[in-house]
Amino acid sequence: MVNSTVVMYTDGGCSPNPGPGGWAALLSYGEHEKMVMGSYARTTNNRMELMAVIEGLRCLRQEGLKVDIYVDSKYVHDAFELGWVRGWKLRGWYRAKRKPVKNQDLWRQLDALVSAHKVRFYHVPAHAGVERNERVDRAVGEARRQRVNWQHDEVYEREHPRAAGQDHED
Repeated sequence: MVNSTVVMYTDGGCSPNPGPGGWAALLSYGEHEKMVMGSYARTTNNRMELMAVIEGLRCLRQEGLKVDIYVDSKYVHDAFELGWVRGWKLRGWYRAKRKPVKNQDLWRQLDALVSAHKVRFYHVPAHAGVERNERVDRAVGEARRQRVNWQHDEVYEREHPRAAGQDHED
C-alpha cells in the first residue's frame, strides 16, 4: 500500500436534524472495497459527517497512507482544505471570534487521524449522480433506519438535554 492511494467516500445525516443519525464510509483500494456504517439515537448532520470520516480512517491498518477523501459536506472539506483546523488549533480550539469550535470532540479525533496519513479532501455535490457518493448516501439512510451499530452520541446528548416530550424515540 505504500505507493498507492486509498479512495474514501463518506456521508452522514439525520432525519430530522437533530435526530436519529447515520454515517457511512466506502473505502476502495485497487479492486478491494469495504463499506462501514453506523447510527446514533440523537445527533446532528454535521456530527454524522465527521463520524463517517473518522470511522473510515479508523479502518486503515497502517499509518502514512495516501488517502483521497470525497465528501459532500463543505463543513468537513473546508475545515481541512481551507485551513480552518490549523487556525482552530493555533487558537486553542476557538474560532476567530473567540467562540469555542463546535463538535470539538470529533474535530480533535479527526485531526489526529488525518495527521497520521497523507490526506486530501475533495468536495463532491450531493445527489448529483456521483456513483460512490450515492452509494454512501443510501447506506446512511439504511444505517439510520435499521439502527446499524446503534449508539448514543453521549457528547451531543450531554450538551443538548431533551425537554420533556421532545425527540421521542420508540
